Amino acid sequence: MTDSPVLWERPEPSERRQPSPLSRERIVRAAIELADAADLDAVSLRKVAAALDAGPMRLYRYVDTKDELLELMVDAVYAELPAPAGETWDAVLRSIANGTREAALRHEWFADLLGSRPRFGPATLAHTEASLSALRATGLSDLDTLTGALEALSVYLVGAVRKEITERRAERTTGLDRHQFQRATGPYLTRMFATGKYPMLSEWVHDARHRKATEIFDLGLGYLIEGIRAQLPG
Repeated sequence: MTDSPVLWERPEPSERRQPSPLSRERIVRAAIELADAADLDAVSLRKVAAALDAGPMRLYRYVDTKDELLELMVDAVYAELPAPAGETWDAVLRSIANGTREAALRHEWFADLLGSRPRFGPATLAHTEASLSALRATGLSDLDTLTGALEALSVYLVGAVRKEITERRAERTTGLDRHQFQRATGPYLTRMFATGKYPMLSEWVHDARHRKATEIFDLGLGYLIEGIRAQLPG
């Protein structure tokens, strides 16, 4: 255990043990592999230690708690995100949104950790700095407008990405994809609609366009961007 309350300012201890030398990078990589395979329930300091063929107490020289390990894991995912890019502010927002969604689809557990307290790992800070800088470079100079745009985008991403990941998990749990689920529930809905109590819902189910996940994400993002555009001065 260490005395510093801030993980990011703690020096990494030297490691000379063989045959399984440790480092924070190795610990985080092993934890991410466990989480990618079986979500966050598979991650604990003991399980990570076993994956690294090391005693659990050795990990405490590098990480004090599971919460700190999760912080390190989140920061490692932020390090994977592409730098926000675009010649216009809406293109930059789309770049941020798509990069975040793609990371969450690679690491589904990442969606579970979106929307919590602000995180201050170096990669996370660097991505936030790059996002702000890219938006300002497009001419979106007012700080309140920058903040509002990024906060609105963050709220959208938390909901949209978590919903998409939840649906993917449901498919795996039930063994039914979206179309199979619709066929399985179809007879019940037909009986309910026949009562005449749900005319609007019946019309929606039968006649509305049912989009794929990527289309839904892009549509919602477009609505958000147009809402932001309507609030801009001039």
